[in-house]
Amino acid sequence: MMPNPFDDPDGTFLVLVNAEGRHSLWPEFADVPSGWTAAFGPGSRPDCLAYITENWTDLRPRGLTA
Repeated sequence: MMPNPFDDPDGTFLVLVNAEGRHSLWPEFADVPSGWTAAFGPGSRPDCLAYITENWTDLRPRGLTA
C-alpha cells in the first residue's frame, strides 16, 4: 500500500488558503489546486500545522462571518 503523502513526517509542505479562508496542509511536490494560494511554506509538517493552528482560528467560511 502506498503511504499517504499528507502524513509524511519527513515531507515538505505548504499551507494553502482559499477564498473562504479555509486552510489546507499540502505536499510541496503537488500542484496547487485552482482556487487555492500558498500562504506559508515550504516548511516541515509540524511548522505548517503550527501556522494553521495560529492563523485559522475561526473555522467558519468567510461567507458566514460577515
